[in-house]
Amino acid sequence: MTEPRTFTEQNPIRVFLLDDHEVVRRGITDLLDAEPGISVVGDADTVEHALVRAPALRPDVAVLDVRLPDGDGITVCRELRSSMPELACLMLTSFDDEDALLDAIMAGASGYVLKQIRGSDLVSAVRTVASGQSMLDPATTARLMRSLRADPADTPTMSPELAGLSPRERDILALIGDGLTNREIGRKLYLSEKTVKNHISRLLAKLGVQRRVQAAVLASQLERPATGERPVR
Repeated sequence: MTEPRTFTEQNPIRVFLLDDHEVVRRGITDLLDAEPGISVVGDADTVEHALVRAPALRPDVAVLDVRLPDGDGITVCRELRSSMPELACLMLTSFDDEDALLDAIMAGASGYVLKQIRGSDLVSAVRTVASGQSMLDPATTARLMRSLRADPADTPTMSPELAGLSPRERDILALIGDGLTNREIGRKLYLSEKTVKNHISRLLAKLGVQRRVQAAVLASQLERPATGERPVR
């Protein structure tokens, strides 16, 4: 697992902004630049400009508007993280859109916040994702999982990556999808927290994803056993 990153006033969090509204960019820049240990190093108003400017500036965090005139911030998140895997992307939107949240998770975003967020909460969100943590907490992920499972007819066929997991790994993945922490998974399966952590590292590699929340989304494809039963494979 990646060690948490630390930042200081001498080594601030480098932030890049993408929003098509100049007033929004200026407001966020003034808000973040006023905070010790945070520095806005650049911005863009289109997808095209962001993909050109951001890699040259090597930001630690990219705050990306979801909806843009020439595309969307989710695509920018995916493209930037393919060349800068350590980049933390914080998606910013005016809409509470579960489809966009799902897409953001699968693109590797670390967080998803509404533009109605308070300034102090946005600052906290930037610091949280910069440290390597996720703003997509287990409760949010579990809510999304429930919505994905709401209509069995819409459940996708299990992917080859999921089919390649061991029964134990599938059990753990299902519990990740339910929003459980490593400690809670360990208690439920009678495993040490370290063993759970090792299993999760392996199953993330098998699934080809880097973030726990991405694995939680894929958990929606698992067959769910009846209460009290263990899956038979």
